[in-house]
Amino acid sequence: MEKNDQILMQLIYMFHTSAMQGLGKIADPTGQVSRNLEYVSQTIDLMEMLKVKTRGNVTEDIEKLLDGMLSELRLNYIDEKAKPENKVEETKNEDDK
Repeated sequence: MEKNDQILMQLIYMFHTSAMQGLGKIADPTGQVSRNLEYVSQTIDLMEMLKVKTRGNVTEDIEKLLDGMLSELRLNYIDEKAKPENKVEETKNEDDK
């Protein structure tokens, strides 16, 4: 594999990992798990732009990798967006009634 292809794959994996952290699916480097859906949306947009701008200039394997990761992130984003913003606050509000 060409060096630039390896670097591009690293970049794609970095975006994916960062987005998964923003979805609250994996812990960040400090060990904390939190959600930041606005950040995830921006990351998905960045990855989509990367896909468009590199179309025809990357290997089929990289194209499939990027497509797969974008699909996974979009599905998880939709799933997380449907969940309550903060489950702890929701539980407190129900206790107050």
